[in-house]
Amino acid sequence: MFKTATSSNKGWRIAFLALCGAAAPVFAHAGECPTKSQVAGATAPVDYAAKGVTDSVIGAIDLSSEPAHIADRKLRLRKLVIEPGGVVPWHSHGDRPAIIYIVSGEVTEYASGCSVPIVHKTGDATPETHATSHWWKNTGRETAILLSADLLHDAADHNM
Repeated sequence: MFKTATSSNKGWRIAFLALCGAAAPVFAHAGECPTKSQVAGATAPVDYAAKGVTDSVIGAIDLSSEPAHIADRKLRLRKLVIEPGGVVPWHSHGDRPAIIYIVSGEVTEYASGCSVPIVHKTGDATPETHATSHWWKNTGRETAILLSADLLHDAADHNM
């Protein structure tokens, strides 16, 4: 048999839920910039060269030939392998939106719109929109493997 909530239990439950709801905006989801740290231009561009990272194209689809008819765009899937201490240099997604999935390991993102480093762990997925400019570093002890799906516009764009 189920117990019914008494008015005193019900009051505590409501207060608890209200407290959780009020605290929710303070916390970020895994792999996201905390709301209070979101500041335009928070991280300035750096000129670190690529180091300890390989970038392999797994496959690509020319979208001008597909029913979507998106001219001059390819849907591309890449695998990035970042060794401990490895760096993916500063780049922008102004013309190349992407979604990154962390297959294994851990990487730290230094984004233009966030005043604190963002740690991405195995299983995290993160969008990279037109507003994203950033660089990544493997600050962990194991090799990190990422999958990147992006909409490539400029075939000469060799940014990672």
